Amino acid sequence: MTTVTAAVPVIGSCSHHFDISQLPSVKNGMSVEEEAMKRRKTCRFVEEAGRVMKLPRVAISTAMVFFHRFYAKHAFQEHDRFEVAVAALVLAAKTEEAPKKLNTVIQECYKLKTRAMQAGRLSQQRNQNGGSMPVSMSPKDTMTNESPSSSYLDTKGEDFLKLKERILLLERIILHTIGFELSIDHPYKFFVEQIKKLIHMRQLKYSASKADSKNINNKSNSKVMSKMMNELVQYSMSTANDSYQTSLCLQFGPKQIATACVYLACMFSGVEPQNGDWKKTLFDDNSNGSSSHDSDYDVESLVSVCVQVIDLIAEKKASDTESVRKIRKALELLKNHREEAGNATVASTSGGKSSRSPPPPRPPPPPSEESSNKRPRV
Repeated sequence: MTTVTAAVPVIGSCSHHFDISQLPSVKNGMSVEEEAMKRRKTCRFVEEAGRVMKLPRVAISTAMVFFHRFYAKHAFQEHDRFEVAVAALVLAAKTEEAPKKLNTVIQECYKLKTRAMQAGRLSQQRNQNGGSMPVSMSPKDTMTNESPSSSYLDTKGEDFLKLKERILLLERIILHTIGFELSIDHPYKFFVEQIKKLIHMRQLKYSASKADSKNINNKSNSKVMSKMMNELVQYSMSTANDSYQTSLCLQFGPKQIATACVYLACMFSGVEPQNGDWKKTLFDDNSNGSSSHDSDYDVESLVSVCVQVIDLIAEKKASDTESVRKIRKALELLKNHREEAGNATVASTSGGKSSRSPPPPRPPPPPSEESSNKRPRV
């Protein structure tokens, strides 16, 4: 397993190995905002293409991971991002044992891209005409697909053969870029396990307002737990899927992303910890004996992941909803609580009043199978 190094940057304030300015596209002159936008839009294209071709969810997610890893080492200026996306879909479908014929993938992706481009041109024309329909286009035209000549490529034509050749070449380049590391761990199994564990140990409960609004207090405990399980898994699944539109899979391991998905799912569902402390609920019960240092690192990672996901949600909705604003406030409190606890620890060890000498600084954990979740491969 290859760990993240400075040569292959990973975004995130909690990662000492990441510097967004070192992304190849940014080094070549692209703005950070544009780089993130291209990732986001292309991943939405991958998601839609995978849905059209009825690929399993894990294959779509794997394709997006391949795409993100590719552009962690290559610049958007060097390769057509849609052709890279098609190659990533082809490779991911094989990897997740759901292969599709190359011709089918190319045709469906080309059709989808053409439709999106025509929709973009139509939107631009509407804006130029003050929101009215262009005179040359009837309402019926906007409801129909493109003509066969524009939405499909002749499989025996020169354009198709050249495109097919480029896709095959890009598939090989992706393989070399990711070091032939095709086994991808996704957050899905981790958040399901964590939710089951938290519910089984009775560490979660619905908030009083949520329980009253949904008449949860009048239901049996087993029904409440079942409802909570389904609700949290559904929200976590949606959050994890959204996270692939960002570079989070480069920044953090799947377990860290999964924990953030559980936290956001609880916030959206009106679920809170029985002890009132998210840090203890999510991290302090780890079986690996993690120290306070590790737990603080986990909280910092949690906040970073959640902020990026809710920023994405706000961008999709074009504004912060009331629930998103509440989550932002809760994350700020969680972050401040961690910083205050850290300052208190420093003060207690430097005041000279303690009968015990302060412990030496904890060195960074050595790379291992377990720490791979904090320094994920790219």
